[in-house]
Amino acid sequence: MPRIPTVELSRYLLTGHIASPGCLRARAALPGKNTRVALGGAPLPSRQLQPRQHACHLTTETSPANPSTTTSSPAAAAPFRKQLKEQAKALKKSGHKKKKSSDNQTVPGWELTVGIEIHAQLNTAHKLFSPATTPFNDPPNTHVAPFDLALPGSQPLFQPATLIPAVRAALALNCSIQPVSRFDRKHYFHWDQPSGYQITQFYEPFAKDGFITLYARDGIAAEDGEEIKVGIKQVQMEQDTAKTTAQPGDVQWLDFNRVGVPLIEIITLPEIHHPATAAALVRKVQMVLASVDACVSGLEEGGLRADVNVSVRRMDDPSGKLGTRTEIKNLSSFKAVEDAIIAERDRQIKLLEEGGEVKGETRGWSLGSTETRRLRGKEGEVDYRYMPDPDLGPVVIGEDLVARLRETMGVLPDQEADQLMERYNLSAKDALSLMSLDGGARIQYFYNVLDSLEERLVADGQAVPEGAEHATLAANWCLHELGKLTDSASSSTSSDTDVLEGLAMTPLGESPLVPSSSLAAILHHLYSRTITAKVAKDLLWAVYRGEIPEGGTTSYIDTHGLWFKELPEEEYAKLVDEVIQGEEKILGEFLRWKQGKMKAYPQGKLMFLVGKMMRGGPEGRVEAAGAERVLRRRIEEVYLPELEKGE
Repeated sequence: MPRIPTVELSRYLLTGHIASPGCLRARAALPGKNTRVALGGAPLPSRQLQPRQHACHLTTETSPANPSTTTSSPAAAAPFRKQLKEQAKALKKSGHKKKKSSDNQTVPGWELTVGIEIHAQLNTAHKLFSPATTPFNDPPNTHVAPFDLALPGSQPLFQPATLIPAVRAALALNCSIQPVSRFDRKHYFHWDQPSGYQITQFYEPFAKDGFITLYARDGIAAEDGEEIKVGIKQVQMEQDTAKTTAQPGDVQWLDFNRVGVPLIEIITLPEIHHPATAAALVRKVQMVLASVDACVSGLEEGGLRADVNVSVRRMDDPSGKLGTRTEIKNLSSFKAVEDAIIAERDRQIKLLEEGGEVKGETRGWSLGSTETRRLRGKEGEVDYRYMPDPDLGPVVIGEDLVARLRETMGVLPDQEADQLMERYNLSAKDALSLMSLDGGARIQYFYNVLDSLEERLVADGQAVPEGAEHATLAANWCLHELGKLTDSASSSTSSDTDVLEGLAMTPLGESPLVPSSSLAAILHHLYSRTITAKVAKDLLWAVYRGEIPEGGTTSYIDTHGLWFKELPEEEYAKLVDEVIQGEEKILGEFLRWKQGKMKAYPQGKLMFLVGKMMRGGPEGRVEAAGAERVLRRRIEEVYLPELEKGE
């Protein structure tokens, strides 16, 4: 491609004008060449570039696939859950039945090989090569410096503070930090890259030779056993591109706020052989980056973007060479990672079995699809014309900085998961869910609730229990009961203003809708058995709707007379005798268990009887744990001996 004249590049950047002999042709008339305009097309009164609170727009005949392009339509987008349901219905109607994920990890006679590239936006105050601040849901084109637009005469100015989260991330991924690294130019022309090249670290990255260990609890494929270690080739710093939003009528809106935002690219070795393991790796990397405060947000929020390289080969191939790989760009969810790999694997296998040839190319994936789609031919190192950036010197990272960051790393996900399971008796699934929800803020919320709960127990003169019962209670409510609040709100069709969505969780683990102290107060009364579980759930909803102010839980219980007045032991026994009547078949199961004819205790039958007790007893005076305790004792001490005598 010939060098673009400066005058043409200037027209493109300032007016959106694209020369017709180039890659794109302007379809609509744009401002004349003698009219000075701002990014939005308004005349400028002076030579100074004025920021505008709207996006630059281009009108084109073609809309090439681009990593930073998002498509919008005049109609409002359907909710994500609704889209999945509609696509599942369409798939079922077409007669194609999707295999379960666990049944679709391998294809007999073929080996899948996957490598992953993860782009993560660093948690920094400034861009990588300019003093412009990084945007966060700000109006378009309001965080733009001259270098971000590649204006003539502007030079890159490396911001050293961006190294801190980058090095933290690399250390958490067990990488070796290089004392000297350098920046390179990766050349390509597109409207989202004003300079015509991206600054990256292709040849001499700042971190190399890392690894990440995945365990069965992380969701890896069963074929990989209990754990698998995946190598990380390198971690490199690079700048982001502009955000392009496609509008109706082939109009593209450009937001240059994102140009120059610092990224790290994490490149794994091609050592993954199952789709579920690939998705687990992306999920684990997201958790690791969040734990060291290196990344601003997760995959679904746009702070991470994953590209996967997929190839297949016959297992009996004597050459042992990997097959031709294709790259699937910009996967935006963990499910998309797994589904896209499965679809591309199956496409390549079918093509090879029919005598065809897999071509190296870049492909795309849409939500709910059953196959990938071609975007463009695969560029190589020669196409990008990598070269050292002459305007940037080497980056020197001192060992003292690396040592300090390693010492202050904090608790990593694997250590935290082990602690939650061993100390608080949580399941692996619950522990990982707590750690991953709300961008890692839910686990901090749990710790805040637990600390507040223990303080209240001590203030009441109770010793903090040595066991994990109170912590397990707090974890279940932080995970499941809070989840019910947001699920109910998001699925509600009511237009009332009191229906809220989300918990607005802060990074410090606080929610203005359900403060940790308010939940701790509810759990304190529930743990002390002064309120029932039903009342506790009603109180949580009242807090969520703003009916109970922070610190007002106890007075609210007093005002509404919600204190629990449990039945005495003898009334529990009478209630047990009432619900047992006519349940000889259930009692027979308890007898068979006692005689060793059943391996498992019939807990389900026991809880069925507990439910009958709670429904048949005085409202608000039957507590599940107390009912279960008396019921179990009456069955073992009264009813089973009578049955044994009858035999």
